[in-house]
Order: sequence, then C-alpha cells, then structure tokens
Amino acid sequence: MSDLIWWQYLLIALIFVWSGFVRTGLGFGGAVLALPFLLLIVDDPLIFLPIIAVHLLIFSGAITLGNHFKAKRLGTSGLKENVDWPYLKKTLKVMIIPKLIGVFGLLTLPNEIMSGLIFVIVIVYSIGYILNKPFKSNSAWIDNLFLMLGGYVSGTSLIAAPLVMAVYASHVAKEQLRDTLFVLWFILVVIKMGSFFVVGVDLQLIHHLWLLPCAFIGHLLGQKLHRYLVKTDSARFFKIIGTVLIITSTIGIARTFA
Repeated sequence: MSDLIWWQYLLIALIFVWSGFVRTGLGFGGAVLALPFLLLIVDDPLIFLPIIAVHLLIFSGAITLGNHFKAKRLGTSGLKENVDWPYLKKTLKVMIIPKLIGVFGLLTLPNEIMSGLIFVIVIVYSIGYILNKPFKSNSAWIDNLFLMLGGYVSGTSLIAAPLVMAVYASHVAKEQLRDTLFVLWFILVVIKMGSFFVVGVDLQLIHHLWLLPCAFIGHLLGQKLHRYLVKTDSARFFKIIGTVLIITSTIGIARTFA
C-alpha cells in the first residue's frame, strides 16, 4: 500500500473513519460495511484484513471492558452478567472448524475469487437490509448452518456479523447480546491474527499509525449514533446502507472480473 497516490490515501482514511463509526454505532459491521469500499481502491483483502482485525481487537476490547467497569460501578457482576458464557462456548464449538477452513481458503485462493466472494455476500446481506428482512433462524439445524457459514466467512473476510447476529439475537438476552458478540469477535480475530503471523502475512504495521486514529474518530462519532439508534427505528438507516452497498459491490464485481 506504499505506491498509492494522495487521494487514495485520503479515501482509505475516510473509510476507516466510517468503519469505526459503524462498528461502535451498530455493535458490528466494521468490516462488512467498509471492506467493499476498500477493495475498490486496492483489490487485495490481505492488505486491509490485518488492519481491520487489529481495530476489532482494540475497540471490541475497549467497549466490552468499558461496559464491564460501568456495570461494576453500578454494583452488578460485570462480564459475568454481561456475557452469556455458556452459549458463547457452545457456538464456538460449532464455528471453530469452519473458521480454520476459511482462514486456509483466504491464504490460498486468488484475490479475484476472494474479492468476488466478499462482494456477493455483501449484496445478499444488503438485500435483507433493504427489505427490512435480515437473516433469521428458527431451528437448531439452521442455527448451526448459519454459525458454520459465519465461522467460514469470518475466516475469509471478517464479514460474518449478519449471519452470526441472526442466531445470537434469537438465543442471547438483549442485555447480554452486544458484549457477548464482542467477546466472540475478539476470539475469532485472535485466531485470524495468529494465522497471519504464522504464515508471514504483512500486518501493515506502519499503516496502523495513521489509520488507528481515523478509526478512533469514527468510534467517537459512533457512540453518538448508538445512543440515537437506541431511541429510534433504525430500519431507514439500514435501507440506505443496503442500497449504497449493493451499488458499490456491483461496481466492485464488474471491476474485479473485467
């Protein structure tokens, strides 16, 4: 990423502000709502995924610990009460093998195939957003299917949140959902970062120096969005996001396979 021109760096910075904004504001989506835009600038997921992974570790950890200490100040049990540990352990057993398969696929498949896969998945998610009908699971085998697919996709691109949310929202109490998901993301991202380190993937460390502050700006703005969404209907917001993502992903597919 050292041979780009100034306006490309500017766009990447703005996209990482956006990534931090949606991650904190929505509780997920820092990858799925940013990666399609990033791939339009540099069509190589392995450049951006290590950066996104580090941001997930930092901000999911910060939000979870912040909620933990807040709960302790209020006299509750913090992480023990905010996280559904039994369900988290149960779902990790389902997701771990597909997760590792996904990591292997990411490191061996051509960039064109991986980029195309990401764009297609995002289009499917976006249609659900526009129709206000996100993925929902109503049976054990569908739950496991979504979790396995989510594990695989998280291994390839870190954009598994909508699939995992479909299952967790049905089985985890609303009060525990956000912190439980953040602990899950943290565990999955640690696995991905470990695989990157072992096989020698460039972690883009120099670019963390300027992209982490961008994500932090988005994080601060996302806190305001989160407070707003708690009080209002977010269906319209998701319809707009879905429309923009479909347009972006369609352009990305055309560009990738042109």
